Amino acid sequence: MSTAALASEKYTFGNYRTYLAVLAFVCGNIAVPQLCHLIPGGGLIFLPIYFFTLVAAFKCGWKVGLLTAVLSPLVNCALFGMPPVASLPAILVKSVTLVLAVEVISRKMEFSILSVAIAVLAYQIVGMTVEFFMDLNFMHAIQDIRIGWPGILIQIVGGYFAIKALQRI
Repeated sequence: MSTAALASEKYTFGNYRTYLAVLAFVCGNIAVPQLCHLIPGGGLIFLPIYFFTLVAAFKCGWKVGLLTAVLSPLVNCALFGMPPVASLPAILVKSVTLVLAVEVISRKMEFSILSVAIAVLAYQIVGMTVEFFMDLNFMHAIQDIRIGWPGILIQIVGGYFAIKALQRI
């Protein structure tokens, strides 16, 4: 049985473990962006709002991933004004796409750095396309690639090692 299938059985909407995991991942998605925002442009460079969503989806499955994907940007926006309200639709599309990509990839291939890279690239490609059609600004649509490439690399490499470490738990 795949890791995704095992996670889907363990983390159900009726299980308190699901909400404890979501709470932990959302807290990570609150704390890390706050640290990144201490650096001018840190949010745009490091794309921190996606990191724990990636880890949650690979480690715990789509239910925990989806709740983390939706709650993280909304709570951050409500508490700290970041991301700005105008950015929420694109960020939510990317976050949800990331979870869906992880779910599909987890069912098709074994966990590896390649599976993480494919998930990250999938949400970026979909996100860029959606952002382009939202405001018809190509440079804005590709800013995650232009400016956020360090964050993409951190998601792939750091995400892989974080997920690998959590698999032992």
